[in-house]
Amino acid sequence: MSADRAEAVVIGASAGALEALSVILPALPAGFRLPVIVVVHVPPNRRSMLAELFDAKCRIPVREAEDKEPIAAGTIYFAPPDYHLLVEMDRCLSLSSDEPVLFSRPSIDVLFESAADAYGPALIAIVLTGANQDGANGMQAIVKAGGTALVQNPTGAFAAAMPEAAIAACPSAHIMTLDAIAAHLQEI
Repeated sequence: MSADRAEAVVIGASAGALEALSVILPALPAGFRLPVIVVVHVPPNRRSMLAELFDAKCRIPVREAEDKEPIAAGTIYFAPPDYHLLVEMDRCLSLSSDEPVLFSRPSIDVLFESAADAYGPALIAIVLTGANQDGANGMQAIVKAGGTALVQNPTGAFAAAMPEAAIAACPSAHIMTLDAIAAHLQEI
């Protein structure tokens, strides 16, 4: 779990996401150097307040991702409702209205798979609480690319299905409490 070579963090969460992310994201120190790209399953038909909510709690900038936006260090990006969020090879973000994956748009798998292509072994992926298996295939792609996989311990998750699916797909993933995930990121 070599944090010194990391260039980006991707996080996926669903049911219980607000509480889980509230442990991790505000713990990131001012001057945190990596971009953090987050997909949360949110309702498609209304505006998400996640970026505003976390911008008020965090010590690094938080914004909703925009299409073709270059990824900036030390910034947290949230996927907007009803769009897949992808990382392009030139390390820009892109939005897609392609079909939902596992009934979800944004899809964690779509973000993780595109980020694995762009960052390879320099990527840290985190799967948190959720009630489906989105993120498991994407985490598998990240591990195959040499990236680091962290999974919230299902016993402490609001909804255990997503972390359990990620662990089943990636037996080498590091299973951690939310506090341990936050501490690991603080060490970067």
